[in-house]
Amino acid sequence: MELRIAALHRYPVKGLSPEPVSRAFLQRGGYFPGDRLIAIENGPSGFNAADPQHQPKIKFLMLMRNEALARLRTRYHEASSTLVIEKDGREAVRGDLSTPEGRLAIETFFQHFMPRELRGPPRVLAAPDGFRFTDSRNGFVSLINLASVGAIEDLVRAPVDPLRFRGNLHIEGLAPWAEFDLVGRTLESASGVRLKVTKRIVRCAATNVNPASAIRDMDIPAALMRHFGHADCGVYAEVLEGGALAPGERLVVAEPAQRDLPFA
Repeated sequence: MELRIAALHRYPVKGLSPEPVSRAFLQRGGYFPGDRLIAIENGPSGFNAADPQHQPKIKFLMLMRNEALARLRTRYHEASSTLVIEKDGREAVRGDLSTPEGRLAIETFFQHFMPRELRGPPRVLAAPDGFRFTDSRNGFVSLINLASVGAIEDLVRAPVDPLRFRGNLHIEGLAPWAEFDLVGRTLESASGVRLKVTKRIVRCAATNVNPASAIRDMDIPAALMRHFGHADCGVYAEVLEGGALAPGERLVVAEPAQRDLPFA
């Protein structure tokens, strides 16, 4: 079985804009490059950078509860640690997140942008090495089957932007929902990347937010539950071997190892 990578995306700041990626260099045991590096703490979360532990996403600004975030367009420049936020087509703020002044500029913006949704002072958090602000403790790389997104369109009878699912790899070549059959299997690329599919992704109300309009215009988890008895779409994978990936590249589903059979 062979799949094709249709697109790659990273989400440098939890809850904020996707950034298309033309090439990604994955490392063994690592996360998708540049993904979920930053989170905006919504009041005290208890996060300790010296001893980072996974925190529930409700402790941060995120689309499940804060759909206004989709009104913003953001870019993160890793080389300069600079986050740029645009609102209504114009640059609203930029800040070097490696400096107190830059972090304060971003925090002040969110204080004014969504004051009624804040539970306390917003604070910019940066993920230390080996940690990311993912929804799942083991959410290293996420894959979205575009055929499954098409099946959801049939359920809700409306176009569904795959970016609602905030995945790293958009893949083609599978039947709808066939990604669930990949759990426990390994995907291999010609460049040597090996991804072990580990679990299905349970979807929340963040998928109900239109990423273009910032309007909560669907109820995708409820539609999935009503028709299939689950709210899953997409899968997580672990990086077994690193390497480069790019749109258009093929991924082959490795055959499971055959057990040695005794002679008759």
